Amino acid sequence: MKLQKTFLFSLTTLLIVGCTAKTPYTNRSQMIFVSQKEELALGEKSYKDALSTSKVIVGTKDANRINNIGQRIAKVANRDDFNWEFNLVENDSQNAFCLPGGKVVVYTGILKVAKNDDQLATVISHEIAHALARHGAERMSASMVQQGIGVVGNIALGVTAPQYQNLFNQTYGIGSQVGVMLPYGRMQESEADEIGIYLMAQAGYDLNEALKFWDNMSQGKNETIEFFSTHPSSTTRINDIKALILKMKNNPTMLQKSSPTKENVNNLLGEKLY
Repeated sequence: MKLQKTFLFSLTTLLIVGCTAKTPYTNRSQMIFVSQKEELALGEKSYKDALSTSKVIVGTKDANRINNIGQRIAKVANRDDFNWEFNLVENDSQNAFCLPGGKVVVYTGILKVAKNDDQLATVISHEIAHALARHGAERMSASMVQQGIGVVGNIALGVTAPQYQNLFNQTYGIGSQVGVMLPYGRMQESEADEIGIYLMAQAGYDLNEALKFWDNMSQGKNETIEFFSTHPSSTTRINDIKALILKMKNNPTMLQKSSPTKENVNNLLGEKLY
């Protein structure tokens, strides 16, 4: 009993100490046990592994577009410690991802629904937002608690241990049990939408095109009940983004980092909501 109480006290203390990180823009408290150094090392390995088994497209108009849009957003992300890379990969999936350190991969399948540069910026900003907010490390930390591995100092053994690489890869994929990991994933997705909108605005992209992009993504899809999904429904997503755009339009100081004028903000947000 004494040993159990000691363990619970140690775990509780660790959880409290771990809740020291804050997300950019939204300023939400996070529980993260993985250092940024460990996170970057794990991300670098996963990135190289992913590219080694993929057909990377270089030198084409679309590949150049991806890089140009990505670099434009990276400039306003204010992460000089990131070694940004933007790659277009041949894959029919309508997807993209950003690993720690600014390693962005966009699948060719997303080009079917991202109809212009502003809509592509929606995708890239959203994925970059995940990396800026350290959502992967946050999910990995939650998994460590859930699975009981690495909670009491084992992560210090090093990032080369297979269990940590496997867990890293898992947390950048699909979540775990309903009621434990899935709602957490939806919260992060909504937060990435919000942070992504801020990045788009600072980079000078049309925010109303974000609404059109998510509407495009929903076309022809029979979405599952939101509770059982790792992502918010398209309706929820679009409504949340509409509300944020209106809030930003009425309060230009929300974009204070880029010091926009009232006139510039209105130009970015447009006069008519989609």
